[in-house]
Formats: sequence, C-alpha cells, structure tokens
Amino acid sequence: MRVQQPVEMILLRQVASYLTIPIWMMDSDGNLVFYNEPAEALLGIQFDEVGPVHADQLGEMFRITRVDGAPMGEMEFPVLRTLAKRIPDHGEVRYCGMDGVWRDVAVSAIPVEGQGDRFLGVFATFWEIDV
Repeated sequence: MRVQQPVEMILLRQVASYLTIPIWMMDSDGNLVFYNEPAEALLGIQFDEVGPVHADQLGEMFRITRVDGAPMGEMEFPVLRTLAKRIPDHGEVRYCGMDGVWRDVAVSAIPVEGQGDRFLGVFATFWEIDV
C-alpha cells in the first residue's frame, strides 16, 4: 500500500514533472518517491519500472563511485548527506545507469521542509559533466 505523501512533496513532484532538468526526490525516510523524465534518460530506466528503492540501496543499484573511480563512502554522496544532515550539499560522482552506461555527474541536493519545520525529504538535480 502506498503511503500518502505530504502536500508539499506532491506539489514539488508536479513541478519536477514539468522541468527539463533531471530531478530526483526522496522522502524523509530515504525512500525514492519520484524522478522525472530527464532523469530517466541519465539513469537508464523509467521511474515506473523501478521498484521501491531505499537510500541504502543506491550505491549497489547504480555502483556509485568518485569521479576518479575510487570507492565512495555513503556519506560522500550529496543526496545521502542532505538526507542525514538536512543541509544543502553538492558534489560530483560517477555511476553506472541501468542501461550499462557510466556517467559523471554533478549533484546538488536540498532538504525539503514543510510547515512547522517538518523535514519532508530531499529534492536533487544532477547533470552530466566533463571530467
């Protein structure tokens, strides 16, 4: 059964669906709740084809590393750092999309807060870079 998302996350998802930049959204528990069509192109899989994904599965699913290929600690990934610390973060990573293509991307993640200072999750964007 799907859990009803807070209205702020529903509205952000609606906005994200119109944006031409890749957007990734996670709830406060670290569950993937949405990524848009431009993100699908960089991730190599449509959102509707992805089952439930929790933050601790991202490293395995996309084989995330530093841009030099060195292993990356969980707390080095901007989305996970923002999820844990509830502060904006930015960084560069390399990952393998579900289409088998390795990509170098810059990632910017921001915490989402609702009324009453409720932490709702993470709203992130990412784009390919030349390393």
